Amino acid sequence: MDSDKPDKTTKRGRGRSAGERKKPVSKSTKAGLQFPVGRVGRYLRKGRYAQRYGTGAPIFLAAVLEYLAAEVLELAGNAARDNKKTRINPRHLLLAVRNDEELGKLLQNVTIASGGVLPNINPVLLPKRASSSETDKTPSTSKTKSPKKADKK
Repeated sequence: MDSDKPDKTTKRGRGRSAGERKKPVSKSTKAGLQFPVGRVGRYLRKGRYAQRYGTGAPIFLAAVLEYLAAEVLELAGNAARDNKKTRINPRHLLLAVRNDEELGKLLQNVTIASGGVLPNINPVLLPKRASSSETDKTPSTSKTKSPKKADKK
C-alpha cells in the first residue's frame, strides 16, 4: 500500500464529508412567505418584463401578492359570516372588494363572474317621507286614501 495517499476516512479541511448533505430550504421558507418565490421568479424571467431583475424582486412581488390575497380572503370571510355561510363564494368576494375603498379602486375595472351587484336603491326612487308638521295634523287612526273621502265625513 502507498503511504503517500491520505486515508479516505480522515477528514480534510472543514467541509462536509460525502455522506452529509444539507437539506434544501426553499426561498419561500427563507423569506417567511406562503407564496412561491421561485415560481414568481420563473414567471418574471419567462414574461420578459425586463432584461434584468434583482434577487429581491420575486421575494417582494410574492410578499405583495400574499398580502393582497390575505386581505381579500379576510374581507370575503367576514362577508360570508355576515350572510351566515361557512363557504366563500364569488358573491362574498364581490361584496368584500366593492365595500373596501382601496380594493375597490384597485379592482374597479374587474368583473367577478357570478358576483352580482352591490345592493343599491337610488334615493330618487324611494317613496317621499311626509314632513313632521304634516304628520302632526293628520290623525294616525284615520285610514283615508284621498282628501275627498276625508271631506265627506
